[in-house]
Amino acid sequence: MKSVLKNRFSTAVCTVALALGAFSCQKALLEPVPVTYLLPAQAFDTPSRVLAQVNGLYSYVKTGGFLGGRYQIYGDIRANDFINRTSNSVTGLSVWNHTESETSQNDVINTWGYGYAAINQVNIFLASLDANADKLNAAPFPTGYAATATNYRAEARLLRALCYYSLLQLYARPYIEGAGSKPGLPLRLTAEMQLSSNNDLARSTVAQVYDQIILDLNFAEQNLPLTYTASQNGVSTSTLNVTRAHRNTAIALKTRVYLSMGRYDDVIREANKIVSATAPFTASTGVNHALASTVAAVFAAPQETSESILSFPFTAQDTPGTQNQLAYYYLPASLGGNGEYGLNTAATGILNNAGWLSTDNRRTNFVAKVGTEYFLTKYPTGTPYTDKAPVIRYAEVLLNLAEARVRSTNTIDAQALALLNAVRGRSNPAIAATATTPAIPVATYLATDFASVTAFLNAILLERRIEFLGEGIRNMDLMRLDATIPGKGSVGAVDPTNVLYVWPIPSTELAANLLMTRN
Repeated sequence: MKSVLKNRFSTAVCTVALALGAFSCQKALLEPVPVTYLLPAQAFDTPSRVLAQVNGLYSYVKTGGFLGGRYQIYGDIRANDFINRTSNSVTGLSVWNHTESETSQNDVINTWGYGYAAINQVNIFLASLDANADKLNAAPFPTGYAATATNYRAEARLLRALCYYSLLQLYARPYIEGAGSKPGLPLRLTAEMQLSSNNDLARSTVAQVYDQIILDLNFAEQNLPLTYTASQNGVSTSTLNVTRAHRNTAIALKTRVYLSMGRYDDVIREANKIVSATAPFTASTGVNHALASTVAAVFAAPQETSESILSFPFTAQDTPGTQNQLAYYYLPASLGGNGEYGLNTAATGILNNAGWLSTDNRRTNFVAKVGTEYFLTKYPTGTPYTDKAPVIRYAEVLLNLAEARVRSTNTIDAQALALLNAVRGRSNPAIAATATTPAIPVATYLATDFASVTAFLNAILLERRIEFLGEGIRNMDLMRLDATIPGKGSVGAVDPTNVLYVWPIPSTELAANLLMTRN
């Protein structure tokens, strides 16, 4: 009916114009299209427009309410290394104290919504590539553009895999429970162009969602570029190799996914593709990943070292958005943040763990004392908050491989020890003696330091907790091991049998999807 009225209105305007002596009336003048707006049929008309669609996929995934900030924050504050300071319900209070509900807007509803919006945008892009296949083989597209289109398809599928994996860690039971037989997520793989279309979709099992994640990442590995060798729209190759997916990105993410599934032999197989057999550990093909010389360099602007496998960038014109920024949450006000969360100074917090030495560079570089409180300064940039949001680093791949080797062999494996020491030793170098202080040796481990395989595994898990503090990895580690979420302050521990162990399905999904079930 609205379109009928619109046509009648247009006709009436034309009639009036003719009566006033006008010679013509063009519909385009009555219904102008903004010059910056592209119709769906036009979005794949030129190579630059297709690239713009790809960049748009990253924008959906890196939105501040999802993997551009809040997701990483939620992954840490669920556990016991941070204390909430502001009691602000908008900045993760219910995540910190485990009081989320189906109607929790800022976390439960928004995270789900942002994740599935990104997934659907990927699905739309993939469907559009198929629909425009003939167009991509003709002018103005260069000869051989089909290979570029396949690269883009691989990027899209990697981003979809990342979204599904991320959502699984919050809204579904861990894979370790029943080998993935528990309810997972609605597995949406087709493009939905209307809000009211195909809403009803039952949950696939956790295993089925992981199977799709692996399918997408395998496709990505096979079809992504080894490395970016030419700048794009003024973006340098060094930036593209950190902020756009390449082959080693897919391999690195597979080590994380397989670790979450407890498929340790698969972790080893994947990691071996990009980790040399001996130290110094490097990737011999594709982007030449290696540990940065210092951990401080990893988070110093522009945060583009050989260690950074995938991070999401921001600029003053493209920010994470209000109350989404990593530095806003963790930096104290005196350093440009808002100090929403300080480090937990209780005995159970990482700050007072004896394994985190007082001379450790991760402590001396990334912890600031303000008054009697301690804050994480890993993200150093205040307003407009342009620190990159980390997704995965080479240090994680090394520790993923170390843990997998130990769990696979049930031994204090020599390579695993070298991998652990590579990460730990980087931040604990030897310090020469001075006139007033004795020498401090390199704080690396010997095999004889561990009384058991379990003690060795605990050392690896502790190293992950220190190395990735504030990067959102902690919740992933707790979930994959079906470990109790430790308590902090007045907030009690949450064991795996507790309904609070995973987030509730949002009320918005329950209302729209009649086949959806609650957690």
